[in-house]
Amino acid sequence: MSDSPFLYMKENSQTVLWNDSADPKELKDALTWGIVGATCNPVIALSAIKADKEHWVSRIKDYSHAHPTATDDQIGWAMVKELSINAAKLLEPEFEKYNGKNGRLSIQTDPRNFRDAEALAAQAVGFSHLAKNMIVKIPVTTEAIAAFEEATYRGVSINATVSFSVAQTIAVAEAVERGLKRREAEGLDISMMGPVCTIMVGRVDDWVKVSAEKAGVSIDPGVMEWAGVAVFKNAHKIYKERGYRTRLLSAAFRNHMHWSELIGGDAVISPPYAWQVRINKSGIKPHLNSVEEPIAPRILDPMLENLPEFRKMYDADGLKVEEFTNLGATLRTLRGFLQSVNDLESFVRDVTVPNPDK
Repeated sequence: MSDSPFLYMKENSQTVLWNDSADPKELKDALTWGIVGATCNPVIALSAIKADKEHWVSRIKDYSHAHPTATDDQIGWAMVKELSINAAKLLEPEFEKYNGKNGRLSIQTDPRNFRDAEALAAQAVGFSHLAKNMIVKIPVTTEAIAAFEEATYRGVSINATVSFSVAQTIAVAEAVERGLKRREAEGLDISMMGPVCTIMVGRVDDWVKVSAEKAGVSIDPGVMEWAGVAVFKNAHKIYKERGYRTRLLSAAFRNHMHWSELIGGDAVISPPYAWQVRINKSGIKPHLNSVEEPIAPRILDPMLENLPEFRKMYDADGLKVEEFTNLGATLRTLRGFLQSVNDLESFVRDVTVPNPDK
């Protein structure tokens, strides 16, 4: 039996571990303790670029010289693509081993298109061709639900992101099923497709705490640490009952329960690299079927009774599709992703148009 909590999980459950980073140095480390996939988004991409600044400044200069009419925004996205392709290459052995279900690198569509399903689907198709083992992130906004069906129908393995509620996960799974069934009806192959739907469990916790503060509600903060876990477990129960072909993915860690309480199902857990190091050092031995264990009433009931925002995220019918975009957690996360796109463009601009005063 392995001393690594992650390898122990991998050897004894069907739940798999992905790396919430596309940084090649972190990815190589994480592969040694059993990760079988990785993810990238505008925030992650910029962090990885800054972590190897000398290399990426050189690449930006080379690219701008080779493409003299490219905008700083276009150069930035070219670097994101290059970073993602490099990371995907490291995962190819896992991709072959799992026949496409794992071994994928998540690359995120431009968050500025969150209201345009057609643009999201088209970009998803383009990104899926960057490497054979790409999986493409699309945000779960009201307008984007149609993109999940269309991108799936066009052969893209999707990763639903900016997702915080059971209702969002159901809408995604249903859209993916429609896309898969359209492919099957036309005799198109789905054997190597591996769709996932992320629940940003830590951001669920964040929004519950913010909403409690705004409402002036006093609840044990330890109770609210379980909000994301509760949403994930409820979604997992429904996915299992309905037999969806999309897997759930836990991301945006705030505590170890976002891993240790969600093990046992056919699902993905994607901790940031720092959390992987921390958990590996902890020696925590997880329960191998923790995802099936119900949340204690003393934890769940106070949130359901006192926090309407939690109930919206927890109940299967807590949100209508037309309410997805304006959920507080969605707006907060979209704003962060949109800012990171601006920050990436600014980083590129500092290279292409250096500040003479510095």
